[in-house]
Amino acid sequence: MKIHEGQPVLHDGAPLAEAEVVIILLHGRGGFGSDMLGLGRALTVNRSNVALLAPQAAGGTWYPQRFWEPLAQNEPYLTSALGVVAGTIDELLADRIARERILLVGFSQGGCLALEFAVRHPQRYGAVVGLSGAVIGPPGLKRDLAGSLRGTPVFLGCGDTDPHIPVASVHESTAIFRAMGAEVQERIYPQMPHTVNDDEISLVADLVARVA
Repeated sequence: MKIHEGQPVLHDGAPLAEAEVVIILLHGRGGFGSDMLGLGRALTVNRSNVALLAPQAAGGTWYPQRFWEPLAQNEPYLTSALGVVAGTIDELLADRIARERILLVGFSQGGCLALEFAVRHPQRYGAVVGLSGAVIGPPGLKRDLAGSLRGTPVFLGCGDTDPHIPVASVHESTAIFRAMGAEVQERIYPQMPHTVNDDEISLVADLVARVA
């Protein structure tokens, strides 16, 4: 069942034919790819070799329920959303952009999607970033953690008062990524609501610089 396939994928920054690095930006619930392009520009100031791609979810929502609900309750939307990310990466690989130069960056629901994709498709990526996000599924879900992220830098940032992302879910996600061989940095910000702060932008911009 196709849901998100065929939706626009917005592009900014360097042309793909000239890009040395590509950031795939995944928006949150009710958001737009254009919102994420603004974040992407903040991450790539004075960098002319980075392309920004921002897929759009059908209806502005990647999956209907909370991320911690049983996986079946977010199907078939979740499978379709993961397929969009996979298809975008496959196109980049076909354009001879190495996976090690692709960064997955998401906020909120998009952050959950980026993290879940990396867990289900373990490879060496340029970086994986979940801003106010966590791996999808109920707490304590038994997962097949076969495969390795081979030292992929992973950043998880969230506020300790975020009404949408329990801190325990962020900690559980950190443990999952470390078990899969990622180089994980987690930051929990006191009294920060559901947003992105300047420290996170600076940290992710440093990850971009390491790849670029």
